[in-house]
Amino acid sequence: THEPIDPVRYIANRSSGAQGTAIAQALAALGAEVVFVTGPADVPPPDGVQVVTVETAHDMLQAVEAALPVDAGVFAAAVADWRVKTASGSKIKKEKGALPVLEFAENPDILATVSQLAEGRPKLVVGFAAETDDVIAHATAKRARKRCDWIVANDVSPETGIMGGSENAVTVISEEGADAWPRMGKDEVAKRLADRIAAALS
Repeated sequence: THEPIDPVRYIANRSSGAQGTAIAQALAALGAEVVFVTGPADVPPPDGVQVVTVETAHDMLQAVEAALPVDAGVFAAAVADWRVKTASGSKIKKEKGALPVLEFAENPDILATVSQLAEGRPKLVVGFAAETDDVIAHATAKRARKRCDWIVANDVSPETGIMGGSENAVTVISEEGADAWPRMGKDEVAKRLADRIAAALS
């Protein structure tokens, strides 16, 4: 069991969910049966997929595990690494001259959990790495650490305008090395990635 998020004020990663939604749509367009596990997003879920909505990282892990086995798992959600350990059932009032002390707990690592399954691991596990510096080095290290097959790395520094924007510039890192794609719309990134996933599974 775990505490729900405080519905009034909470700490979360800022992401529109647009790239993950576009990938689900592109895979469905290729004929894939897609289970789309999503947290709160700025964009509506795609058509033609089974939608599972969640609120917390724990809920997301449980929903992902319930969807297994699958041929490919694509992990594009910007899941926060930490959560506030104890959520308040009522508003935390501001007191003059005093700051609240928040204790944090680690969220489950969904990508690593699925990548390292002894049984039921998808044939292809694709993770995402949103980085702000040394993008390729950090994403390459993340791929090794999580033990996934591919990492789709992107630079989300504020000056790129990618986080929450309509475009993306990604590098797909696999055992074969790093394949840098030019900047393009998120729908086009999704189509190219879906085609690459289909080819890898065929």
